[in-house]
Amino acid sequence: MLSKYFKFTERGTTFSTEIIAGLTTFVTMVYIVIVSPALMNKTGMDFDGVFIATIAVTMLSTLFMGIGANYPIAIAPGMALISYFVFSVVLVDKIPWQQALGCVFISSLAFMIFSLTKFRNDLINAIPQDLKHAITAGIGLFIAFIGLQNSKLIVASPATLVHMGNLRDPVTALTVLGIVATLSLLVYNVRGAIFLGMLLIFTCSYALGMVELPTQLYSVPHGLEKTALQLDIAGVFANGLYAVTFTFFLITLFDTTGTMLGVANKAGLIKDGKFVNSKMALFADALGSMVSGLLGSSPTSAYVESGAGVAAGGRTGFTSVVVAVLFGLTLFFAPVAKMVAALPAVTAPALIITGFLMMEGLGEINWSSIDDAFAAFMIVILMPLTYSIAIAIGVGFILYPIFKILAGKKKEVHPIMYILQIVFFFQLVFLGL
Repeated sequence: MLSKYFKFTERGTTFSTEIIAGLTTFVTMVYIVIVSPALMNKTGMDFDGVFIATIAVTMLSTLFMGIGANYPIAIAPGMALISYFVFSVVLVDKIPWQQALGCVFISSLAFMIFSLTKFRNDLINAIPQDLKHAITAGIGLFIAFIGLQNSKLIVASPATLVHMGNLRDPVTALTVLGIVATLSLLVYNVRGAIFLGMLLIFTCSYALGMVELPTQLYSVPHGLEKTALQLDIAGVFANGLYAVTFTFFLITLFDTTGTMLGVANKAGLIKDGKFVNSKMALFADALGSMVSGLLGSSPTSAYVESGAGVAAGGRTGFTSVVVAVLFGLTLFFAPVAKMVAALPAVTAPALIITGFLMMEGLGEINWSSIDDAFAAFMIVILMPLTYSIAIAIGVGFILYPIFKILAGKKKEVHPIMYILQIVFFFQLVFLGL
């Protein structure tokens, strides 16, 4: 029954292989159940509520991906989107987290609608490749910067804004150890390197007396009522949070589409250049993001860690089903997650290394052409310096058409880019981001 539905024979896989692949993907990305509530808690959101919401949307969207689209791709709240939600939208722009959830819901609804139309491809094709690579790399730099700050590797300085931290500080020293250990595991292609690195640093922290074990290691899930159905959609329109909503939409669009294509191609599931059943796959992510807004989490994204499961032999949606079931089991370990999340040295290396892994696209930018590269450069550099993904994208989208016109290449600019240029200019100058 399972073999026939998921097409095991047709795709050259077996039940046991799919189980191993699902376990592999789970181990490589389970860190998100710790990192997500740890970061979202900084906005004032309840840790337990976000913990449950994170797992619930991961299970729902990954199950839908597996059963509906039959792809071995896992979906969970994305690191880039979590960072944007927490640090840019709530902490810097001072937007209440309830309204931020409203933005998440609206952007996800738009993403769902566009996923079912041709306009999705038109929008993706309208934005130049250089800017797409810059957005991904800029978000990576932003995430790494957050990790460096949380670990005190970088501290505030009245004279230069930022300065090197004290390496003798236990948190900072353990973070450095975590980075070295995790990268070493990655060099040797060890599955679950980020999670294992977090486990190592937690063990060291416990040995140094920096943490105490909770009175209980598991508990009945509770706290969801503190975040579920708390979104403020009316506040989004009342305060004109359109740029924030659009930025959520853009990040989800690029991150999800790129990751899905990459993993599907690696699994040999793209036939004749066509991503079969792509609407169902993108619908799964949009559904997860909409539920995130309802339950209290950041938008979801296809996880590049799914590639680890594919490398282990996963070829069908049953791999995703296994991942979803395993995430369901973590629901009962909130005390452990809360204990680990309280240690910056445990989560900071994960942020820094995730940021590093997102920088690969820099090499794809056409640096020899000023009219192509400068807008991309501004996107990358402004994300960490302004602490705002939206501002960086806005500036890049404004500058790109200008330099193309100056270079006599206005025909290379898609009409949609001119529309986006006007929208972001109006938002930046008159409404503020």
